[in-house]
Amino acid sequence: MKILIVTDAWEPQVNGVVRTLQATISELRKAGHEVAVISPDLFRSIPCPSYGEIRLAFAGWRKVGRMIRAFAPQAIHISTEGPLGLAARRWCLKTGFPFTTAYHTRFPDYVAARLPVSPAFVWRFIRWFHRPARHIMVATRSLARELADQGLPQTMPWERGVDHALFRPDRAPHPAFDGLPRPIQLYVGRVAVEKNIEAFLNTAQPGTKVVVGDGPALGDLRAHHPDALFLGKLGGEMLARAYAGADVFVFPSRTDTFGLVVIEALSCGTPVAAYPVPGPGDIVQGGAGALDEDLGAAITAALTCDRADAVALGARYSWAACTAQFVQALTFVPAEPAAITPSGTPYPA
Repeated sequence: MKILIVTDAWEPQVNGVVRTLQATISELRKAGHEVAVISPDLFRSIPCPSYGEIRLAFAGWRKVGRMIRAFAPQAIHISTEGPLGLAARRWCLKTGFPFTTAYHTRFPDYVAARLPVSPAFVWRFIRWFHRPARHIMVATRSLARELADQGLPQTMPWERGVDHALFRPDRAPHPAFDGLPRPIQLYVGRVAVEKNIEAFLNTAQPGTKVVVGDGPALGDLRAHHPDALFLGKLGGEMLARAYAGADVFVFPSRTDTFGLVVIEALSCGTPVAAYPVPGPGDIVQGGAGALDEDLGAAITAALTCDRADAVALGARYSWAACTAQFVQALTFVPAEPAAITPSGTPYPA
C-alpha cells in the first residue's frame, strides 16, 4: 500500500510523537508498504512559540495537495493539528479523500498550562479538526472514552511499542550513577511546564533525583533544585542504561496521552511511580509500579515492587503490534495515477 503521513512533529525533534512515527514507518516499510511523509522540513517555517523545536510550516493547502497527488497515496494519515495537518485536512475534505487522524497531545490541558485560555475553548477546535476523520487513533481506552464524551466516537487503538533489544534489564547502570545516594529516582522527557517535573523534584524521598531531557524549563529547575542531577538529552544505549540503573521511574505528567518513556522504563525492569491519570493509569498494573495522588507515596510504594513484574509488563508492548493497529485503523482507497507534479519540489521516497 502507498501510505502518506502528514505531520507537523518531525525530525530533529525528540519526543514521543516523532519516535512513534519513526518506529511505525520503519515497521511499515519492513512489511512492504510504500510510505511518504509531508513534514515541516519541506517548507519554509518558523519555530513554535514556547516550543522552538517544533517548526510551523508555511504550507498552503493547494501546495500540500499537489504533493499528495504526486505521491498518489491509497491512505492518508494526518498526525497533528498544526499547519500541515490543517492544509492536508482541507485538501482531503475538498476532494472527498478519506483520512485518519491521531490524538497524541491533550491540547486543551497543554494550552491551559501555558496560556490563560479555557480548555473548553480549545476543545471546540479539537472537535472541529477531528470530526471529519474516518478514524481517530488513540493510545489508550481512557483516551477513547474522553473523546467519545466530546462527541468523537470514531476512535481506533494505536498503542506504542518498545525496542526490546535496546531497552532491557541487563544493561549496566549509567556511569553518572556511580556513587550516588540510593534510591535513584529518574525522570525522562521534555523539560517543560506541562510535564509537571516540579512536583517530582519537590517530593521528599531520600536518595537522588535524576532528570534526563532538555527544554525551556531546564534553567529554572536547575536553579531551584541544585541537589538534583540533570543529565540533558540521552539516547540509545546511554538512555537505556539510565532506565536500567534507576530504582524507580517517576512520571509526574497529568496531561500526556500515553507516556512512551513509561513502557521503556518498564522494559528495563524499573517500576513506575505516577499519578492515577489517563496514560500511566492505563499502563501501570500487576505490581509493576504504583499510582497515587500523593506522588511521594507512589514513589515509596513503587520502590517495593518486583522488577521482574515491570519487565513482564514492558514485554507486552512491541512496535510490530503497534504498527498492525495503525494499518487496521487506516482507510484505504484504490491507487490513482500521479496527476500533478509539484514543480521543483522534491518529495521523500
